[in-house]
Amino acid sequence: MIYFDNAATTKMYPECVYEMQKWAEYDYFNPSALYKPSVEVKKAIDGARKTLLKYLKGSTSGRLIFTSSGTEADNLALFGSKKWNGAGIVVGDGEHDAVRAAALELKSKGYNVKFSPINRDGSVNMEKLEQLLDENVAFVSIMHVSNETGAVNDIASISKLVRKKSPRALFHSDGVQAFGKVSVNLAAWDVDLYSISAHKLHGPKGIGALYLKNGVNLKPLIFGGGQEDGLRSSTENTPAIMAFEIAADKYFENIEDNNNKKRVIFERLSNLILRYAPDTVIISPENGAPHILTVAFKDVRGETLLHALEEYQIYVGIGSACSSKRESRFKQLLGLDESHKEGIVRFSFSEFNEISDADTAEKIKECFEKLSKYKRR
Repeated sequence: MIYFDNAATTKMYPECVYEMQKWAEYDYFNPSALYKPSVEVKKAIDGARKTLLKYLKGSTSGRLIFTSSGTEADNLALFGSKKWNGAGIVVGDGEHDAVRAAALELKSKGYNVKFSPINRDGSVNMEKLEQLLDENVAFVSIMHVSNETGAVNDIASISKLVRKKSPRALFHSDGVQAFGKVSVNLAAWDVDLYSISAHKLHGPKGIGALYLKNGVNLKPLIFGGGQEDGLRSSTENTPAIMAFEIAADKYFENIEDNNNKKRVIFERLSNLILRYAPDTVIISPENGAPHILTVAFKDVRGETLLHALEEYQIYVGIGSACSSKRESRFKQLLGLDESHKEGIVRFSFSEFNEISDADTAEKIKECFEKLSKYKRR
């Protein structure tokens, strides 16, 4: 089996499976209780919080709130931030639906929501973004790495731009596809809010986190016992939190070598695809995140090619798994011609992939040529 859909989710480290079992069976105590075992569990959770802040380079500049997912972290950022009547909200047009759908909900409630155009590679257009910013904007959300193309946005420059043009605004970035794949320095970049998720770096599903810069206050979406500084009430998911820490430690232990390997796979696979199907458009930028290669084949539907490759146990994506059952709005944003816009396929890699996996391009060629014979006239 060749698994090339790691941007959707990743295989969990065996160490994380063991960690979750350990905390579920032996250290299951409620972190909010007052007896000693529960106090120790609370200390362990706070230790995991510090570990993740360390990798985000935000240990001295902010705090971390655990959530059930990256989606919840994004929603907490958008709905929990303070906004005044008629306030402007600016989000990237290429955002994950966790941000985009939340922004549309805010628009339905009367907020002035504007979507900042993106470039052909999926990155935000900085000139168009600047035109949308003014003193009435209360919230800005621009993702760090595009989940569709791997394009990397310059978060440091965007933060400076927001401070200059919209000084009252909170700046949020969805870092779910960025954490562990590209450099992150939240303290240096002066980011207010930043979302991450465990299952994108070989941790468990059902656990994410939201970074808040010191001094940033949000209103909770979930009310109850006041856990997570009152921002996310409910008993903490200790096994998942501890597995998130294990995943981060293991992931960052060999991060440079693993990301270099992903880059080699990216380059080798893209070169082979262009050799076998020269009319293919490479959408992902060469200087993007190393784990995502998005291409557009000519006169072939991406979904049809996905199922053809599945016959060989080669698993790829056609965009965000969270919206794969719906017509992708994203392909309308990339400026592709009619012969290419239906042929988008996303290959995404992890440390469990080998460089030799790029040789699956032979099967891609075989499937592509077979399907091309049946293209619509």
